[in-house]
Amino acid sequence: MRIGIIGAGHIGGTLTRRLTALGHDVSVANSRGPHTLTDLAAETGAGAVTSREAARDKDLVVVTIPEGRVPELPADLFSDAPADKVVVDTGNYYPQRDGRIPEIEAGMPESRWVERHLGRPVVKAFNNIRAQHIMELGRPAGDPDRIALPVAGDAPKAKAVVMRLIDELGFDAVDAGTLDESWRQQPGTPVYATDLNEEGVRRALAEAKPTGA
Repeated sequence: MRIGIIGAGHIGGTLTRRLTALGHDVSVANSRGPHTLTDLAAETGAGAVTSREAARDKDLVVVTIPEGRVPELPADLFSDAPADKVVVDTGNYYPQRDGRIPEIEAGMPESRWVERHLGRPVVKAFNNIRAQHIMELGRPAGDPDRIALPVAGDAPKAKAVVMRLIDELGFDAVDAGTLDESWRQQPGTPVYATDLNEEGVRRALAEAKPTGA
Protein backbone atom coordinates (compact mmCIF):
# COMPACT_ATOMS: atom_id res chain seq x y z
CA MET A 1 0.00 0.00 0.00
CA ARG A 2 1.20 3.54 -0.75
CA ILE A 3 0.98 5.40 2.55
CA GLY A 4 1.65 9.05 3.35
CA ILE A 5 2.30 10.14 6.93
CA ILE A 6 2.01 13.82 7.81
CA GLY A 7 3.75 14.29 11.13
CA ALA A 8 6.93 12.59 12.30
CA GLY A 9 6.51 12.80 16.07
CA HIS A 10 5.98 9.83 18.38
CA ILE A 11 3.06 8.27 16.51
CA GLY A 12 4.15 9.34 13.03
CA GLY A 13 7.71 8.13 13.48
CA THR A 14 6.54 4.85 14.97
CA LEU A 15 4.06 4.18 12.17
CA THR A 16 6.77 4.99 9.64
CA ARG A 17 9.03 2.38 11.21
CA ARG A 18 6.36 -0.29 11.58
CA LEU A 19 4.73 0.16 8.19
CA THR A 20 7.98 0.21 6.21
CA ALA A 21 9.05 -2.95 8.06
CA LEU A 22 5.80 -4.56 6.86
CA GLY A 23 6.68 -3.72 3.27
CA HIS A 24 4.49 -0.70 2.64
CA ASP A 25 5.65 2.17 0.43
CA VAL A 26 5.76 5.00 2.97
CA SER A 27 6.40 8.72 2.54
CA VAL A 28 6.70 10.93 5.61
CA ALA A 29 6.47 14.69 6.08
CA ASN A 30 6.74 17.18 8.90
CA SER A 31 6.38 20.93 9.34
CA ARG A 32 10.13 21.59 9.20
CA GLY A 33 10.80 20.14 5.76
CA PRO A 34 12.19 16.94 4.24
CA HIS A 35 15.79 17.84 5.05
CA THR A 36 15.03 17.28 8.74
CA LEU A 37 13.84 13.71 8.09
CA THR A 38 16.98 12.29 6.50
CA ASP A 39 17.83 10.14 9.54
CA LEU A 40 14.34 8.61 9.69
CA ALA A 41 14.37 8.05 5.95
CA ALA A 42 17.78 6.38 6.08
CA GLU A 43 16.70 4.18 8.98
CA THR A 44 13.43 3.03 7.45
CA GLY A 45 13.67 3.45 3.70
CA ALA A 46 10.70 5.82 3.75
CA GLY A 47 10.67 8.82 1.46
CA ALA A 48 11.19 12.21 3.12
CA VAL A 49 8.72 14.57 1.44
CA THR A 50 6.58 17.68 1.86
CA SER A 51 3.06 17.45 3.24
CA ARG A 52 1.64 17.95 -0.25
CA GLU A 53 3.75 15.07 -1.56
CA ALA A 54 2.70 12.89 1.38
CA ALA A 55 -0.95 13.43 0.44
CA ARG A 56 -0.51 12.97 -3.32
CA ASP A 57 -0.94 9.64 -5.13
CA LYS A 58 -1.36 7.63 -1.92
CA ASP A 59 -3.88 4.96 -1.01
CA LEU A 60 -3.96 6.08 2.62
CA VAL A 61 -2.76 9.23 4.40
CA VAL A 62 -2.21 9.47 8.15
CA VAL A 63 -2.46 12.95 9.67
CA THR A 64 -0.70 12.79 13.01
CA ILE A 65 0.09 16.32 14.17
CA PRO A 66 -0.98 18.36 17.21
CA GLU A 67 -4.63 19.36 16.89
CA GLY A 68 -3.81 23.04 17.07
CA ARG A 69 -1.54 22.75 14.01
CA VAL A 70 -4.18 21.24 11.71
CA PRO A 71 -5.34 24.67 10.40
CA GLU A 72 -1.74 25.32 9.29
CA LEU A 73 -1.86 22.52 6.71
CA PRO A 74 -2.43 23.66 3.10
CA ALA A 75 -6.12 24.33 2.56
CA ASP A 76 -6.04 22.44 -0.74
CA LEU A 77 -4.06 19.46 0.58
CA PHE A 78 -6.68 16.96 -0.63
CA SER A 79 -8.45 19.08 -3.23
CA ASP A 80 -7.53 16.86 -6.18
CA ALA A 81 -7.57 13.55 -4.28
CA PRO A 82 -9.86 10.74 -5.47
CA ALA A 83 -12.98 10.15 -3.45
CA ASP A 84 -11.77 6.78 -2.18
CA LYS A 85 -8.52 8.07 -0.64
CA VAL A 86 -8.47 7.02 3.03
CA VAL A 87 -7.46 9.73 5.50
CA VAL A 88 -6.70 8.76 9.11
CA ASP A 89 -6.68 11.22 11.99
CA THR A 90 -4.70 10.10 15.06
CA GLY A 91 -5.01 13.39 16.90
CA ASN A 92 -6.13 14.30 20.39
CA TYR A 93 -7.11 17.70 21.71
CA TYR A 94 -5.04 18.94 24.65
CA PRO A 95 -5.97 22.57 25.46
CA GLN A 96 -2.73 23.17 27.35
CA ARG A 97 -0.82 22.36 24.14
CA ASP A 98 -3.26 23.30 21.38
CA GLY A 99 -4.90 26.36 22.85
CA ARG A 100 -8.65 26.53 23.29
CA ILE A 101 -10.64 25.37 20.27
CA PRO A 102 -14.18 26.68 20.80
CA GLU A 103 -15.97 24.10 18.63
CA ILE A 104 -14.37 21.19 20.47
CA GLU A 105 -14.95 22.90 23.82
CA ALA A 106 -18.63 23.12 22.83
CA GLY A 107 -18.80 19.36 22.24
CA MET A 108 -17.81 18.77 18.62
CA PRO A 109 -15.83 15.50 18.38
CA GLU A 110 -12.16 16.22 17.79
CA SER A 111 -11.95 14.33 14.51
CA ARG A 112 -15.11 15.98 13.17
CA TRP A 113 -13.32 19.29 13.68
CA VAL A 114 -10.22 17.93 11.91
CA GLU A 115 -12.36 16.64 9.05
CA ARG A 116 -13.88 20.07 8.50
CA HIS A 117 -10.46 21.70 8.30
CA LEU A 118 -9.09 19.07 5.93
CA GLY A 119 -12.20 19.14 3.75
CA ARG A 120 -12.11 15.34 3.59
CA PRO A 121 -13.83 12.54 5.52
CA VAL A 122 -11.49 11.02 8.09
CA VAL A 123 -11.23 7.82 10.08
CA LYS A 124 -10.18 8.20 13.71
CA ALA A 125 -7.65 5.59 14.84
CA PHE A 126 -4.36 5.15 16.71
CA ASN A 127 -5.25 7.97 19.09
CA ASN A 128 -5.75 5.94 22.26
CA ILE A 129 -2.49 3.96 22.33
CA ARG A 130 1.04 5.04 23.22
CA ALA A 131 3.55 5.11 20.39
CA GLN A 132 5.90 2.77 22.25
CA HIS A 133 3.11 0.21 22.49
CA ILE A 134 2.46 0.40 18.75
CA MET A 135 6.12 -0.37 18.28
CA GLU A 136 6.45 -3.16 20.85
CA LEU A 137 3.11 -4.77 21.69
CA GLY A 138 1.74 -6.08 18.40
CA ARG A 139 0.76 -9.76 18.64
CA PRO A 140 -0.42 -12.46 16.21
CA ALA A 141 -4.15 -12.89 15.70
CA GLY A 142 -5.66 -15.03 18.45
CA ASP A 143 -2.99 -14.19 21.00
CA PRO A 144 -4.73 -13.74 24.39
CA ASP A 145 -2.60 -10.64 25.07
CA ARG A 146 -3.52 -8.91 21.81
CA ILE A 147 -4.52 -5.27 22.31
CA ALA A 148 -7.56 -3.88 20.49
CA LEU A 149 -7.91 -0.40 19.01
CA PRO A 150 -11.17 1.49 18.32
CA VAL A 151 -11.80 2.81 14.81
CA ALA A 152 -14.49 5.43 14.15
CA GLY A 153 -15.65 6.87 10.85
CA ASP A 154 -18.57 7.37 8.51
CA ALA A 155 -17.36 5.43 5.45
CA PRO A 156 -17.49 1.63 5.94
CA LYS A 157 -14.98 0.94 3.15
CA ALA A 158 -12.44 3.41 4.56
CA LYS A 159 -12.87 1.96 8.05
CA ALA A 160 -12.34 -1.54 6.67
CA VAL A 161 -9.02 -0.49 5.11
CA VAL A 162 -7.82 0.99 8.40
CA MET A 163 -9.00 -2.04 10.37
CA ARG A 164 -7.06 -4.38 8.08
CA LEU A 165 -3.95 -2.26 8.56
CA ILE A 166 -4.37 -2.41 12.34
CA ASP A 167 -4.64 -6.18 12.13
CA GLU A 168 -1.46 -6.28 10.06
CA LEU A 169 0.31 -4.27 12.76
CA GLY A 170 -0.65 -6.90 15.32
CA PHE A 171 -3.74 -5.45 16.98
CA ASP A 172 -7.45 -6.23 16.92
CA ALA A 173 -9.65 -3.49 15.48
CA VAL A 174 -13.05 -2.62 16.96
CA ASP A 175 -15.64 -0.67 14.97
CA ALA A 176 -16.39 2.27 17.26
CA GLY A 177 -19.22 3.68 15.16
CA THR A 178 -19.51 6.93 13.23
CA LEU A 179 -17.23 9.91 13.55
CA ASP A 180 -19.86 11.62 15.72
CA GLU A 181 -19.35 8.76 18.18
CA SER A 182 -15.56 9.12 18.19
CA TRP A 183 -15.73 11.15 21.41
CA ARG A 184 -15.93 7.74 23.10
CA GLN A 185 -12.21 7.23 22.42
CA GLN A 186 -11.00 10.74 23.20
CA PRO A 187 -8.72 11.55 26.18
CA GLY A 188 -10.46 11.05 29.51
CA THR A 189 -12.64 8.15 28.38
CA PRO A 190 -12.36 4.53 29.65
CA VAL A 191 -10.68 3.26 26.47
CA TYR A 192 -7.98 5.93 26.38
CA ALA A 193 -4.42 4.65 26.94
CA THR A 194 -5.62 1.46 28.66
CA ASP A 195 -4.40 -1.31 26.28
CA LEU A 196 -7.61 -3.35 26.52
CA ASN A 197 -8.48 -6.47 24.55
CA GLU A 198 -11.41 -6.56 22.11
CA GLU A 199 -14.02 -7.29 24.75
CA GLY A 200 -12.57 -4.63 27.02
CA VAL A 201 -12.61 -2.02 24.27
CA ARG A 202 -16.26 -2.72 23.45
CA ARG A 203 -17.17 -2.44 27.11
CA ALA A 204 -15.17 0.77 27.58
CA LEU A 205 -16.76 2.41 24.55
CA ALA A 206 -20.22 1.53 25.88
CA GLU A 207 -19.38 2.94 29.31
CA ALA A 208 -18.01 6.26 28.04
CA LYS A 209 -19.88 9.37 29.14
CA PRO A 210 -19.80 12.68 27.24
CA THR A 211 -18.88 14.55 30.39
CA GLY A 212 -15.77 12.38 30.79
CA ALA A 213 -14.25 13.34 27.46
